Amino acid sequence: MTRVAIIAALPGELKPLVRGWPTSSRDGIQFWVQRDEEEEWIAACAGAGQAAATRAFAAIEDGGPIDLIYSVGWVGALTTEVASGSAHNIGGVIDVRTGERFNCEADAGPRWLVTSPIVAGEAEKQRLASAYKADFVDMEAAAVARLAAMRGIPFYAIKGVSDGFHDRLPDFNRFILPSGQFQLARFVLFAVFRPWLWPALIRMGENSRKASKAIAESLLDHLNPRG
Repeated sequence: MTRVAIIAALPGELKPLVRGWPTSSRDGIQFWVQRDEEEEWIAACAGAGQAAATRAFAAIEDGGPIDLIYSVGWVGALTTEVASGSAHNIGGVIDVRTGERFNCEADAGPRWLVTSPIVAGEAEKQRLASAYKADFVDMEAAAVARLAAMRGIPFYAIKGVSDGFHDRLPDFNRFILPSGQFQLARFVLFAVFRPWLWPALIRMGENSRKASKAIAESLLDHLNPRG
């Protein structure tokens, strides 16, 4: 049986894809599994950041060897050429911390992504765009790409744009625990008393929902021919 791993940071990134799949959780990691006689698809999320993505990978691998892996989820745009709410097949991933570069499979798209240790705000997006000439920024893909490369597993990244290059948003980093878990209740309490943030957050929420749907559609286009 072919085992396909799908790793994201947050459940919302996977919601349209895994609707109706059996779900479970263990050690702070949420899982969804769909299988037939030939394939098993296992989606997991453990939080934001490379350490969380590594935990999700290890948890899936505990169930048996992985034959194909996808890093999926929301990204920030590093160019005005990509629309918020759209999804893209990534051509390669750059780790900002180490400078490592990982190519996705040969039929992936031409756009590159950088993995940063923080949620990139507007100023950081401008710095990353200038330094790396990439199109997107996330916090997890480099960890998944590295683990796939170490094991010789085919690696793809499909990412959806939740926020544009010039979007001005609050600093989400202060609400992310060292474990990678996002403190949603604390953030809501923070935002509810700052109505000037509401329009940008509403737009981001709408774009994130569109992006999740686009990610699911793109991923299923990849996976269905393999069934």
